[in-house]
Amino acid sequence: MANSWGSLLQDEQQLEELAQQAVDRALAEGVLLRTSQEPSSSDVVSYAPFTLFPSLVPAALLEQAYAVQQDFNLLVDAVSQNAAFLEQTLSSTIKRDNFTARLFDIHKQVLKEGIAQTVFLGLNRSDYMFQRNADGSSALKQIEINTISASFGGLASRTPAVHRHVLNVLSKTKEAAKILSNNPSKGLALGIAKAWELYGSANALVLLIAQEKERNVFDQRAIENELLARNIHVIRRRFEDVSARGSLDQNRKLFMDGQEIAVVYFRDGYMPSQYSLQNWEARLLLERSCAVKCPDIATQLAGTKKVQQELSRAGVLEALLPGQPEATARLQATFAGLYSLDMGEEGDQAITEALATPSRFVLKPQREGGGNNLYGDEMVQALERLKDSEERASYILMEKIEPEPFGNCLLRPGSPARVVQCISELGIFGVYVRQGKTFVMNKHVGHLLRTKAIEHADGGVAAGVAVLDNPYPV
Repeated sequence: MANSWGSLLQDEQQLEELAQQAVDRALAEGVLLRTSQEPSSSDVVSYAPFTLFPSLVPAALLEQAYAVQQDFNLLVDAVSQNAAFLEQTLSSTIKRDNFTARLFDIHKQVLKEGIAQTVFLGLNRSDYMFQRNADGSSALKQIEINTISASFGGLASRTPAVHRHVLNVLSKTKEAAKILSNNPSKGLALGIAKAWELYGSANALVLLIAQEKERNVFDQRAIENELLARNIHVIRRRFEDVSARGSLDQNRKLFMDGQEIAVVYFRDGYMPSQYSLQNWEARLLLERSCAVKCPDIATQLAGTKKVQQELSRAGVLEALLPGQPEATARLQATFAGLYSLDMGEEGDQAITEALATPSRFVLKPQREGGGNNLYGDEMVQALERLKDSEERASYILMEKIEPEPFGNCLLRPGSPARVVQCISELGIFGVYVRQGKTFVMNKHVGHLLRTKAIEHADGGVAAGVAVLDNPYPV
């Protein structure tokens, strides 16, 4: 893919002036984060890092990513309902990974008691990179699917105006018009609103489980504001608040500060560091309730790397989505190579290959939130340490996607505008609602493009590595 902004990236003075314009527009549009110094307060805020120019994305791959999202929604939902598949898939992982084991314990407790909720809501984001093939073409390859706290749907709806502004300043009005409108937060709110409506209690609230120190609060507020426009009220509470003041009545209805809760939307609870003993108890209380959880515990488990790896095994998709060969083919086309590290011959072979050609692989633990994957020398050291230990079963090995780098200018608070070689990751937001066995909603609701300098192997915007971007379809 050629770089259509090539000549613009040469002129340093013009870049500086453009960067100032872009930052002011970003602040005006609400592309905001709280500062790392004051993550609990909105008194002082900053702009969220972003690219000066939109990045070129093959239109055909963007269309493909959108076209497969409803299939991924169906697949995640099918996995979440298949207790036997989850148990079998995660059996070796939960022996060695304490976090996944704790989640799985709650899952088993809820199944034993009987699932109280009847409405199920999925808000997920499937992330891809563009693999550069030997013949110069590009292929869409899935990195992961996020089934809990899939973020940046709010800020992604604010950035198109910023990139249009930059191109209009350069009198590139035709190009500015090509930047796609995008409003994931509206679609995500639509899913929550549908689940709230089906819960069927006009006075019930939406409970957003938030972190105390939340820099990305404006992203979340975008969804809250969309809900309020529909007269659906959201309260923000921490796990600690649920532990202190949450309760279930005899019908397992959930109450928080005495108010009935229809939907619980998690923007916390995806990393081990977010759970104290008290927080685990709060999570169990929420899961036992008949409120609609987004996600419920089974759907969170469906998003683990181990499940992703197992889904790529021959015959598994066909068993989970029987009679849907077209969906299965669309899904499989996006899979990169994924390899189990369970004890045994298959795992041994994967480790041998990775140690022989480490540049071809990534080692992934069962973690969300960015910054957890191991590459190169670090991966080799980890595999040498793990290869004879059962602990290796808590990781998977993935083929490393090699996109074609391109130049762009990354804008970050406190850093000079600099042109660097970059790669992008495309996320598609999906929403589904199921009542009993019936799908009431299944749609894609927008996209997120994040771009990072090629020297950063891992990590997203929240992890401080990638920046917000927009696709410029070519």
